[in-house]
Amino acid sequence: MAFLNLIRWKNLLIIALVQLLIKYTLLEPFIEITGLSTTLKPIGFITLVLATLCIAAAGYIINDIYDTTADSINRPEKLIVGISISEKVATRWFIALNVIGVGLGYLISSQIGKSDFFAIFIIISGMLYLYSAYLKQYLFIGNIVISAFVALSILLVGIYDLLPGLNGANREMQLTFFDIILDYAFFAFLINLLREMVKDIEDTKGDKAAGYRTIATQFGVTISKYICLGLSLLNTALIIAYLIEYFYKNNALVIYFLILIIAPLLFISVRLLQAKETIHYSRISSLLKVIMLTGVCSMIVFNLTQS
Repeated sequence: MAFLNLIRWKNLLIIALVQLLIKYTLLEPFIEITGLSTTLKPIGFITLVLATLCIAAAGYIINDIYDTTADSINRPEKLIVGISISEKVATRWFIALNVIGVGLGYLISSQIGKSDFFAIFIIISGMLYLYSAYLKQYLFIGNIVISAFVALSILLVGIYDLLPGLNGANREMQLTFFDIILDYAFFAFLINLLREMVKDIEDTKGDKAAGYRTIATQFGVTISKYICLGLSLLNTALIIAYLIEYFYKNNALVIYFLILIIAPLLFISVRLLQAKETIHYSRISSLLKVIMLTGVCSMIVFNLTQS
């Protein structure tokens, strides 16, 4: 169980679920209706998911290895590296999962005739290492890098399943669906960016001890809280504008977003103003993860209302 917690198995399940939703609720059902062309067969898609999960798991491991000092203060009850699993063993798992993930990435890239796509997995693997070892120590950069990875884990399905099949005849349709995936990836990026900043407030004490330069450690909790509030309101405004622009006639989707995304974001804005204790920020962080999940699950509603 310690190993499963080390690789954040719940987060990995969410990544897999999101990729499954994109493939089987956003793309596959519309092939016959729209003439959409997809590249990945089931075995190829499974390979892509496994490659993504291995790289993500390795990222979680290396983050825990470098975060031992901060985590011993912020969440000592959840500390795994050095307690349940030695740093040496954790490092071996980090290397093994990276090798497997990059290897699977090369395999699927070769199978679809896009060997150059293989570089994506090398870059992701390298950036996750740099994030844990160096970048998270710098103001705001670490938050952007980890949020970009979350967005890219969504975008990977479009890159591998849509772009290789792009041609003159289907160009408009392929890019339309790729743009939809890009919109979801951007949504995930913004929500995760907000969540990372809230977590920085939650982890202020340990981050100071570890020498991390976050907005919370550099400018204080109060300023950080108002920055998070601004980002939360910006997210809400962008989602409302997006609904008005593209889906104002889709009553089911509008109601879904109002109840499960917009209302919770407004609730978070209020809670940010009221937050005083570490537990308050922890609860806000957990709710943001739920919002990210309900956001991508809107693909199901989109599918049902377009069928």
